[in-house]
Amino acid sequence: MARLRDGTEVEVRPIGPGDRDALADAFEHLSPESRYRRFFAPMPHLRERDLDYLTRVDHHDHEALVAADPRTGAGIGVARYVRTGPDVAEPAIAVADDWQGRGVGSLLLAALADRARDEGIRRFDAAILACNDAAIRALEHVGDATVESDGTEVRVCVELADASAARPRWAELLSHFAAGAIEPACTVVEALRRR
Repeated sequence: MARLRDGTEVEVRPIGPGDRDALADAFEHLSPESRYRRFFAPMPHLRERDLDYLTRVDHHDHEALVAADPRTGAGIGVARYVRTGPDVAEPAIAVADDWQGRGVGSLLLAALADRARDEGIRRFDAAILACNDAAIRALEHVGDATVESDGTEVRVCVELADASAARPRWAELLSHFAAGAIEPACTVVEALRRR
């Protein structure tokens, strides 16, 4: 389980062939605008071969993560990457209209970046509609990003730092403290005073 900014819990897991019907249903509930932002063209429905491609992934060169509402099991978002080079992948994301603006996309992209690093991917390279500010901002938060305009689209390149380098120094210190590897400063000061 993972938590959104508002405290709502969502389940994030890899997609599988068993998600085919849920994905088709979730797609039917996307607005035409959300479909266009994801596919760059009008997309009235997903064909059988589209559903095969989107749910039968190898979890190495093609990964997809699903966010679901744990109360209902309904899919609320999908993030995926497809490897385009030895250490480069193209990410894509779609979030149900009624869940947009709550942090689902950012949560999914962070989890997807972790999976990508695990599989040796060091950079995301994505074409995004220039009007899709939410997707651009979400990608900018994943790593060191450059955004280049290309007419109605922008190209966003994100360098994915090593997982250990991506963690803030204070988070690393807190994890050492929690594991008992370091003591809080006040304990150290008290020990010095006693001497």
